Amino acid sequence: MKAIQISFDEALLAELDATEEARREGRSAVLRRAAAEYLQRRRRHIVAEGYRQAYGDGPSLGEDFDGWEGQGQWPDPT
Repeated sequence: MKAIQISFDEALLAELDATEEARREGRSAVLRRAAAEYLQRRRRHIVAEGYRQAYGDGPSLGEDFDGWEGQGQWPDPT
């Protein structure tokens, strides 16, 4: 692991230090877990945003597919 230095507002640091989790495991463990959870939420958001852009209710599939929208339709069974 690499040691880093960060700055905290005194009130926020006092609130963190008051938690049982921080007293039991230490500030570093709590902050590592918080950072990992933040990155996981961010990755999920990025994936969800990609799906929204790709499959959203937009007017078209994008410039690359202009004119091809009807080509992927199933033929009429009659």
